[in-house]
Amino acid sequence: MPYYNQTGGSFWQRIPVVTRNLLLINIIVYLFTFIAEMRDSDIMLRYFAVFFPTSPFFKPWQVLTYMFMHANFAHLFFNMWGLFMFGMALEQAIGTKKFLILYFVCGIGAYLMHTGVQWAQYSFFLSTGAEKALNDLICTPTLGASGAIYGIEVAFAVVYPDMRLTLIFPPVTLKAKWMILIFIGIELITGITGTMDGVAHFAHLGGALVGFLLMLFWKKRGRW
Repeated sequence: MPYYNQTGGSFWQRIPVVTRNLLLINIIVYLFTFIAEMRDSDIMLRYFAVFFPTSPFFKPWQVLTYMFMHANFAHLFFNMWGLFMFGMALEQAIGTKKFLILYFVCGIGAYLMHTGVQWAQYSFFLSTGAEKALNDLICTPTLGASGAIYGIEVAFAVVYPDMRLTLIFPPVTLKAKWMILIFIGIELITGITGTMDGVAHFAHLGGALVGFLLMLFWKKRGRW
């Protein structure tokens, strides 16, 4: 399985064009965010992370821009590592146009599922008069490419179900289809139980679901 085009140029130039540019945009946006935070400014977070629709901070473009925002370097690194590892092979398998569509559709799907869960919480807090919880929900932004990356990982498992993958820790080797299923199971359990607070588990699940459905749609139409 090729991970990048080997027709010449530097390693960076041989990374498929969409994967390469998504990596670059995410890194640049993070650098701007880091610089703003060093100057005690929340302008990047306030305008480009996504807020709950009833929040005074919500802007329509945040539905797209939130997936290029990251909370810290570790958040950025692991998402970009996933994009790099799975995106290169997947983009070559399904093509540049479909890969770009996949990234954004999964990111939007992640937002929609996350917001759907938030609406349920919003209604509950509103009915019980939990003002602090209600205010926290409205004023807390969501950010990160994780939903889109989960969609890419699921799509990779659909295209290469028997490709063997090895985790760094623990050093376990499994077929892609089983490894991704385990990741999704962990997200579902932690999302339902509310463990790992501060992580948008249902956004990850939304991205994964949309990625799976989109790949099935393309497969049914014989487009990859």
